[in-house]
Amino acid sequence: MLLPPPSAAEVAYRYVKELVVDDRLAGGSMISEGEIAGQLSSSRTPVREAFLRLEAEGWLRLYPKRGAVVVPIAVGEAQAVIDARLLLEVHAVESLATAEDRSRLCAALKSSIAQQSAALDQGDLDSYSSHDTEFHLAIVAAGGNALLTSFSVSLRERQHRMVARSLWRDVKRARGFVRGHGQLASLIGAGDVRGFADALRGHLRDAHMAERAAEAASL
Repeated sequence: MLLPPPSAAEVAYRYVKELVVDDRLAGGSMISEGEIAGQLSSSRTPVREAFLRLEAEGWLRLYPKRGAVVVPIAVGEAQAVIDARLLLEVHAVESLATAEDRSRLCAALKSSIAQQSAALDQGDLDSYSSHDTEFHLAIVAAGGNALLTSFSVSLRERQHRMVARSLWRDVKRARGFVRGHGQLASLIGAGDVRGFADALRGHLRDAHMAERAAEAASL
């Protein structure tokens, strides 16, 4: 069964959000309904709806008759995202009741790792980024809590924005993270929740430190 095409408002929402998350619209940038409508060859009404939705999610701040400003990344937001991700992923692994559950998740994660490595071999960093996201989302989803899984998606979007121009574009760092993913999968398969928590903490800390180093180098 074919799904109906997305509405014009949904198209505008996805378009602007992708620009923000990929950091092609930097924090503090001013955009207008007319500008986006022109880029999408649409009227302003669906763009206005998209802006309102993005404001509700915290991505934009609207100024009547002027447009919208992309909300900058807040001080301390990176660490807050890391802390939240640590809680969600460890909780999910703790929720795996049987060895069969762990084995099933471990197999899915190893498949994701293979896809990440293949993407890097091909120089396809966008594909690598998508598979990286899927890896961590699979861990949270395995916990069986739909609300936490939905929240995890939001957290990943925010972290992706923070590292879009630096971390995801560094193949050497990316290969290091793939190796880290292998360790995480092995610990899940072994049922070592404490070891997984320690390894994940280091994995997320390394990503945060790499991000900060990239930012400093660009100044």
